[in-house]
Amino acid sequence: MKVVLLAGGLGTRLAEETDVKPKPMVEIGGMPILWHVMKIYEAHGFREFIICLGYRGYMIKEFFQNYYMHRSNVTFDFAENRVTYHESEAEPWRVTLVDTGEATQVGGRIQRILPFVEGDEAFCLTYGDGVGDVDVSAAVALHKSGGRLATITAVRPPGRFGSLVLDDARVSRFREKAEGQTDWINGGFFVLSPEIGRYLKGDDTVWEREPLEKLALDGQLGVFRHEGFWHPLDTLRDRRHLEELWASGIPPWKIW
Repeated sequence: MKVVLLAGGLGTRLAEETDVKPKPMVEIGGMPILWHVMKIYEAHGFREFIICLGYRGYMIKEFFQNYYMHRSNVTFDFAENRVTYHESEAEPWRVTLVDTGEATQVGGRIQRILPFVEGDEAFCLTYGDGVGDVDVSAAVALHKSGGRLATITAVRPPGRFGSLVLDDARVSRFREKAEGQTDWINGGFFVLSPEIGRYLKGDDTVWEREPLEKLALDGQLGVFRHEGFWHPLDTLRDRRHLEELWASGIPPWKIW
């Protein structure tokens, strides 16, 4: 099963960092948060990734182009014009980088990568700027048993987000603002059937609005409830908090 990562947004609330790099390349513990998200999936056995590029996407391409070298001991033989790699800590990943446009909305990015998703196999999707100790394997199993086109991971974060209204096994509707600490919100970590493509209407499609709302109304949006840790990287305050957790030696999203 493939994992699609959204890495094309501007990250305007992190302007001090994102003026010079895409938001998923903001570092936590010396590595981009995008890498942390990939490690979460790898811990569940997922090794094939499709990354949706947009703003300053070339920096993500350069990161992966040089990744193996940076994670290896290496000898440069200039007389022979030869490079020899020795021990490497590089993960056995297969990474496809797709330019999905700087101004494209999330729904449009998903639509653009559908040709890279093989056949009728479901795929995972998440944002490249949020981490959690999400049981991705359980979410996938729930999706397969539920028979719906999409499964969303619901989380309980601070109450500054819009919330989800849940029935037993599916999302019934969206609510604009959270009403308290007990509300559930969209934590990303989706599992999707390629058939969701019929809910996407081009580059201007805002995934979190009409497609998800229509999937919910059609009874096609299942829910996986995550009670554990989840935190987005939206502001400098978020970055400092995640850095502090990483420096503690026991960051709650580090399941690898």
